[in-house]
Amino acid sequence: MIRVLLADDQALLRAGFRLLLDSAEDIEVVGEADNGGVAVAMAREHRPDVVLMDLRMPEVDGVTATSLISGDPALAGVRVVALTTFDDDETVFSALRAGASGFLVKDIEPDELLKAIRVVARGDALLSPSVTRAVIAAFTAGGTPVTRPSVSPLTSLTEREREVVGLVAAGLSNDEIAARLVVSPLTAKTHVSRAMTKAGARDRAQLVVFAYEHGLTAR
Repeated sequence: MIRVLLADDQALLRAGFRLLLDSAEDIEVVGEADNGGVAVAMAREHRPDVVLMDLRMPEVDGVTATSLISGDPALAGVRVVALTTFDDDETVFSALRAGASGFLVKDIEPDELLKAIRVVARGDALLSPSVTRAVIAAFTAGGTPVTRPSVSPLTSLTEREREVVGLVAAGLSNDEIAARLVVSPLTAKTHVSRAMTKAGARDRAQLVVFAYEHGLTAR
């Protein structure tokens, strides 16, 4: 059973999500929070597998709450998925940097939401391609600058791996990367895995952050 915590200040949205999630045989909603502070407290109490985290909430926002959950060793097994809108690119990036395992738009189709929760619960990152591309576009167009570390793992990446990191950041799946590079899906997966290891990224979401911070975003 996948245990889910809902964190959103809109009661109607929480009710809709709960109704949908409770209809799935393999998913259980263990709690609801109307702000980030409550979400953190409930995450510590219930230890959910997945937290659906609204990024804009009163008192304690979703980015801060994500950082507190991701930074707590006792909550290492808790995965945070940011809930966002198409016009909230900067906050999405902040959530990824804070440790979110991915993000979804709030008007996601019901079947896609269920699939997304299952993907994250099994340890994979979740990147909504349309939002990922919007975030990339905003930042490569001169948005919020990033500070690149003085000691960079870039030198350990091959040229092909750098290219693959850029494609991951653009929201491409392994199959799409394979098609773009004219290689097999297995080869594409291998390139992504090696790039993640060298970049110190625990999942694809953190690889997107790495791409931003090191100027590897696909143009």
